[in-house]
Amino acid sequence: VQAIVTTHSPNLASVIPLENIVLMKEAQAFSLAPEHTSLSASDYAFLERFLDVTKSNLFFARGVVIVEGDAENLILPELAALIGRDFTANGVSVVNVGSTGLGRYARIFLRSNPAAGEIGIPVACIADLDVMPNDQAPYICGKLKMGEAVPAVADRKWRKASDFTSLELSGKRAAIRDRASGQMVETFVSNQWTLEYDLAHSGLQKEMFLAIQLALADDQIRGGNRTARAVLWKALKDWKTLNDEGHSAHDLASHIYAPLARKRVSKAIAGQYFAQILASRRRAKGQSVNWNAALPEYLRLAIEHVTVAPPASTIVPGTV
Repeated sequence: VQAIVTTHSPNLASVIPLENIVLMKEAQAFSLAPEHTSLSASDYAFLERFLDVTKSNLFFARGVVIVEGDAENLILPELAALIGRDFTANGVSVVNVGSTGLGRYARIFLRSNPAAGEIGIPVACIADLDVMPNDQAPYICGKLKMGEAVPAVADRKWRKASDFTSLELSGKRAAIRDRASGQMVETFVSNQWTLEYDLAHSGLQKEMFLAIQLALADDQIRGGNRTARAVLWKALKDWKTLNDEGHSAHDLASHIYAPLARKRVSKAIAGQYFAQILASRRRAKGQSVNWNAALPEYLRLAIEHVTVAPPASTIVPGTV
């Protein structure tokens, strides 16, 4: 019998069969053999195919955030730093699993018999609700042309809030959470539609607008035809015009989010610019900003789940 002990080698963890891995935490050993986990046979087969070196970093973290896209991977660490819960300082790994498999990765940390001991590593899964918040969003975001009748539910792939009763919408959110929840694993579902939309609906709406405008001009900026400064200057004027038009909160967020919904720009590129803007805001001096209030609640709760609270003296009082 050969045993290999490693403190941090995603390369080894990615090639060893999952059922042969034993996690060590606080002098306890947690076998990932089928009889000890909540993983199904299908989960094991899936993870054998897709658990690569990058994702295997989750075995060595003190906290894990599992996300469904590149934008979340870029944005979440910066949001955490804004509220004084830096992921690096807390030993948190963000694992991007793409649009599928979020629950499969999370179930690695769920024990079949928790009474015998839980792994104790906090895991936060970030999931989109994928329901448009109001009846205007399909028109603003390009699903329908202005004045066009809304097709029957069976004839479209997208959904809006009015397609559901409040009870049905709560049930949909609960069903997403239930894919991976329990013990130290928790799924956090977007308050409204998607992560980017929720940021556009939050106290960070201006930052999201600017990031999307920069992303729209990214090719020109990279090609040297425009400067980021010039794009930002125009975007700030456009933001004032849009914000002064008196839109409802949902309609304003839809206008901000529309280029992403229409796939005119990459979410990853917009996420990169958004993270850069937040980093710049975080480093700026003389601010009095309550960043906790600025974040969508589900993202704040997810970050809090995998980190420890900062000392009270580091929290900056104030309002956005």
